[in-house]
Amino acid sequence: MTDFTMRVDQNKYLPAGSEEVHAIVTVEASGPIERAPMAEAAEIIIVDTSGSMSYDKIAEARKAARAAIDTLRDGVYFAVIAGNHEAHLVFPDRAVVLVPATPESRNAAREAVSRLVAEGGTAMGRWLRRAADLFGDFHQAYPGAIKHAILLTDGKNEHERAPEFAANLAYCTGKFVCDCRGVGVDWAVAELRQIASTLLGSVMDIRRPEDLEADFRAMTQAAMGKTVADVALRLWTPRAAKLNFVKQVSPALEDLTGRRTEVDALTGDYPTGAWGGESREYHISVRVPAGNVGQEMRAGLVRLVLPGSGEVLAKGNILAQWSDDPVQSTRINPRVAHYTGQQELASLIQEGLQARNDGDLDTATARLGKARGIAEKAGNEETATLLDKVIEIDPATGTARLRRDVDKADEIALDTRSVRTVRMRKDPEA
Repeated sequence: MTDFTMRVDQNKYLPAGSEEVHAIVTVEASGPIERAPMAEAAEIIIVDTSGSMSYDKIAEARKAARAAIDTLRDGVYFAVIAGNHEAHLVFPDRAVVLVPATPESRNAAREAVSRLVAEGGTAMGRWLRRAADLFGDFHQAYPGAIKHAILLTDGKNEHERAPEFAANLAYCTGKFVCDCRGVGVDWAVAELRQIASTLLGSVMDIRRPEDLEADFRAMTQAAMGKTVADVALRLWTPRAAKLNFVKQVSPALEDLTGRRTEVDALTGDYPTGAWGGESREYHISVRVPAGNVGQEMRAGLVRLVLPGSGEVLAKGNILAQWSDDPVQSTRINPRVAHYTGQQELASLIQEGLQARNDGDLDTATARLGKARGIAEKAGNEETATLLDKVIEIDPATGTARLRRDVDKADEIALDTRSVRTVRMRKDPEA
């Protein structure tokens, strides 16, 4: 069985009168990873087949879908949906349930995928709703199953009104995890980020259609490695305390604060989705009533639980102790400082790109220039390299200026990957 461990990093000492408590909670799933039983996993591949996918993109999408089908392990239930302004079940043919992966079903699915054609509009919420219905039927038989989807698009959600899209996305929430991929330069990062965020998945840019096949294979392999379907971060705080936020900060930024499900008046669950052998980190901030010098209190109790049974997989304490020793109380925990900087980096990039697109070049230059400095200091080489394609730094003066000609694909890559974080260069001692 997968083993979970939890570690809490913080400086518990607060100066007199201070009320803010911050902690980085590291959760690691390790040990002898046993694959989930074959009947307890399901995969749905959603391929954009709108008119803009013509020519090379639809051909490469067919290859990518076939690669995902080939990567499914025996017994995993699956389906393929072709999406344009409607959602079409490509495989299984004329069925309303998922089917297990076998040599025969894989061959039939590959054949169905080979006939995909590009025509029509784009309505991603309808594609997702169809997937949710298929997963829902599967969930009745296997309530603890791992349910994962891949969504590929090359365009914007132009044939579904915003209220319908919002309703469809709400309908899908909590029913499956979805990783999203945008190919080319005509899709909207914000749209796919909204889907991935809501459905606890990832979003990534694929610059060249010919890179889709390897990416789909890697995504499916990662999904096949998940062993626990649903885990929640359960947080208790004292009666007089106020929760500021709960955020995932590694491997990517995700604000979970608004996802709280009440357990009781002092306790709430925050979803984290499916787990395999991996490590994630969370930033928790709590405001507590200021105590007297020398007073110590528990500002939070963090537990990792299985939502259905409430079984506790790991736990840790967030503490607060007031001190009049400035050496103790003014020291910022390095992990807290690191991930606070990573969150600022993402905000600066997104604000800078928006200002650039709005024509506010001074704001764009200031935001992106500051982001470049933070990325370099944090050792985030990928982000620093992407920033260098949008701005340039004068080596003599250190002044940043926007580049005149920026490849749209580079801008999309910077925006998409702004929420990906890096761990500290040297892991501090607990």
